[in-house]
Amino acid sequence: RPPCPTDPLVLQIPTRALLEGDTVTLRCRGWQNAFVTSVSFYRDGKDLATVGSGTELSLSPLELQHSGHYRC
Repeated sequence: RPPCPTDPLVLQIPTRALLEGDTVTLRCRGWQNAFVTSVSFYRDGKDLATVGSGTELSLSPLELQHSGHYRC
């Protein structure tokens, strides 16, 4: 059995190239499908948004300022 990561959440993003004007949906899932009801999203270590009901955050229209390192 693989070891559990230190962060029990996994951020899923599209694998396709993203362009300005696109809509991108960030999805946060529990490690090994653990149940998750609400999450906070961070960009470059700063609080971006808290989703009180659900596990997805959409950025639209996508702009250059949206670039960075995301986590949940």
